[in-house]
Amino acid sequence: MISRLRGMILEKNPPLVVIDAQGVGYEVQVSMHTFYALPAAGSEVQLYTQLVVREDAHLLFGFNTREERETFRALVKVSGIGAKIALGILSQLNTDELAAAIAAEDVKKLSAAPGIGKKTAERLVLELRGKLAGHQQDTGLFAPVANDCHEDIVGTLLALGYTEREARAACKALPVDIDVSEGVRLALKNRL
Repeated sequence: MISRLRGMILEKNPPLVVIDAQGVGYEVQVSMHTFYALPAAGSEVQLYTQLVVREDAHLLFGFNTREERETFRALVKVSGIGAKIALGILSQLNTDELAAAIAAEDVKKLSAAPGIGKKTAERLVLELRGKLAGHQQDTGLFAPVANDCHEDIVGTLLALGYTEREARAACKALPVDIDVSEGVRLALKNRL
């Protein structure tokens, strides 16, 4: 999985940006909030990414913050919400606004996002209530990790089937300077 991408922006055509990373141009779809936060073409940028594999395409989605990426991941787990609709929701509402709308059960505000009707908005409230950070109870879902090495450990644990909460909890007990392979081994040993 591609977790993070750093390179120079070659093109900016909403919602797509092309990033040159080590001579390879990656086409990345971004929310409008992320798009407007990006520097001008020719500048260096780092995006947190999510690779979505479909039968007909491999799509790379980019996010300015880890929180936005985690919110995207939570959205695509909701029945009837695909990657494009999730990106549309995050273009309409930033992560705090989305968390507040879900906490307040504001179906009207959620329905304003493209591709979201009343029933889908109600499903969003039902399935995401208590799962997003921000204005709801602190679930630890978006708790920052100690360093990028820990983020790689979390990513590996997620790939092994752990939930976000379990993976982050397992990383909290690890030393700050641990390497990825040792961190995964210790996390698995402690969880068994």
